[in-house]
Amino acid sequence: MPLRQNFFKSDIQLSYLEWHQSQEPVLLLHGLADNALVWSSLGDYLAADYHIVAPDMRGHGESSKPEKDYSFASAIADLEALMDYLGWSSAHVVSHSWTGKLAAIWARQNPKRLRSLILVDPIFIWKMPIFLKLTFPILYRVLPFLKGMGPFTSYEAAEQQARQLSQYQEWTPLQQQVFQAGIEEKSDGSWGSKFTVAARDEIFEEVMRVPGFTIPLDIPALFIQPEKGVNRQDWQLQPYKTHLKNLRLCQVPGNHWPFLTCPESFNRTVAAFLAKEYR
Repeated sequence: MPLRQNFFKSDIQLSYLEWHQSQEPVLLLHGLADNALVWSSLGDYLAADYHIVAPDMRGHGESSKPEKDYSFASAIADLEALMDYLGWSSAHVVSHSWTGKLAAIWARQNPKRLRSLILVDPIFIWKMPIFLKLTFPILYRVLPFLKGMGPFTSYEAAEQQARQLSQYQEWTPLQQQVFQAGIEEKSDGSWGSKFTVAARDEIFEEVMRVPGFTIPLDIPALFIQPEKGVNRQDWQLQPYKTHLKNLRLCQVPGNHWPFLTCPESFNRTVAAFLAKEYR
């Protein structure tokens, strides 16, 4: 089982899960509105061969939730400070959804920090036109990973909503644990996500403003494409094929959250890629 640890920066506290049975460093980055516990199955699967750390990103989970500053630059600075604290000069980076774009930006800005890159159904890789900001209120209501933000009148109401979401529909013990780790009772007695509105709004602003790819990258990379994920068309994959010069593409069962919906095949896929890059 991983240990829950805390790292204190000058501006925020980062909470993270750590599996420390070996030395090769692996950093697991969750997607928007999730938390580090989504990586529980993968962490357990890889633990014997790697030193694994899965942080709650700022604004998420047990980490600090500042009122502002959710830029890619700040998130990358958090991760590099955490790596320095751990004594890591570089790491294999597994990223999901929104942090897929974060990892791509990080790889072009400071490629020496990433030994390899695994992109799990990434989204928002391009800079987005400014007029799309008008659609954000609609997206906040319809995107599955944001529907669980609340507020809800009770825990039971929150759970009822969660059971309808794609990542939790089977309501396995792992899915239930992830949901419970990401929700809390608020000061007014309502229930809602630990992911904050300030984080949501500023991350979407940043996603719109900053492009993911601007130059070719030679880093060994794996694109994990779930059968029912968001990247199903060739035009969606083309930016990754164009800019990642050492790219492998692998399809796995499941939806946008294959590590929650089909963890066995997902874990094997990640392990096989890392074994080639490590050994």
